[in-house]
Amino acid sequence: MRIDLRRRTNVPWWAEALAPLLAFTVTLAIGSVMFAASGKPPAAALTAYFIEPLSEIWSIHELAIKAAPLIIIAVGLSVAYRSNTWNIGAEGQFVAGAITGAAIPVLFPGATGVWVLPAMLALGLLGGAAWGAIPGLLKTRFGANEILVSLMLVYVAQLLLDWLVRGPWRNPEGYNFPETRFFDDSARLPELIAMGDYGGRANFGIVIALVLAAATAILLTRTKKGFEIKVTGASPRAARFAGFDQKATTMFAFLFSGALAGLAGIVEVAGAIGQLTPVISPGYGFTAIIVAFLGRLHPIGIVIAGLVLALTYLGGEAAQISLGLSEKIAQVFQGVLLFAVLASDTLVRYRVTVTARGRGVPA
Repeated sequence: MRIDLRRRTNVPWWAEALAPLLAFTVTLAIGSVMFAASGKPPAAALTAYFIEPLSEIWSIHELAIKAAPLIIIAVGLSVAYRSNTWNIGAEGQFVAGAITGAAIPVLFPGATGVWVLPAMLALGLLGGAAWGAIPGLLKTRFGANEILVSLMLVYVAQLLLDWLVRGPWRNPEGYNFPETRFFDDSARLPELIAMGDYGGRANFGIVIALVLAAATAILLTRTKKGFEIKVTGASPRAARFAGFDQKATTMFAFLFSGALAGLAGIVEVAGAIGQLTPVISPGYGFTAIIVAFLGRLHPIGIVIAGLVLALTYLGGEAAQISLGLSEKIAQVFQGVLLFAVLASDTLVRYRVTVTARGRGVPA
């Protein structure tokens, strides 16, 4: 007996629209069982995850802070995945962008002026793009597996960051702690003035995320490059007949997604953190993969999905405080959500068949 997947010739629009909602419902059901098995009331745990973080104005600020890097990274990954380019190393590109962007306030602590922050953001873009270019080049020139290469580079970037903050970039006035200098005000993202009087510390990172989502939506739907990306991802053979260069599209996808991941890295350290430390990400680069697929690889859907996944980060912290749950529960919760999203997408787009004695029987 063999189980096969056969693509459905016609998928109704309502099935595509309901798939993420079904995945989220399944995740809630599995999460309830998981919480009950941990000895915690499921209703109280789900309330801590999805209600408590929205009950205070400062929590809205924290939601914006956590959603910004997720949205920025996931928007870049959506371009890569639409072109059938599997960039799994956004976490490393996030770290690389943070390192290159932070070079100005760390190496030149006296630098001030309106040029500092734009230069940091530009260096973050370049750093992430350069780190993403490595698996892209190895893929297009030597046929290397981009999944393994991009994933392994995550650990290289993390070890490089750890070495820098413990060695040459360590704050000489930091009492030997593994961290860099705190960035000057000129090197920090400004807070959202409209919300500042109500408490909280949300910054312009969320504005950058929303602008990038809108710009990428235009790129994918209104430009020749967007059409090329979609055709190459859907049918490489058709792309060759149309004269599209698949290797060039692969490199563009890695450069674009790497640049946005690097931008997210410098947005995070120039906004919420204000310095480099050995750990600057709770796993944003990996969680953004869930965000990208939960948002159906569409920038506008990614904005919504980014807010939902950011809510699980805040909810995990709230559940730790109010219910004593382990911090690993949030990671498991996100993993279940990714599995449910992929499973629902597969069942919507493919028909499961069971082949027995040479005959296929639809399941």
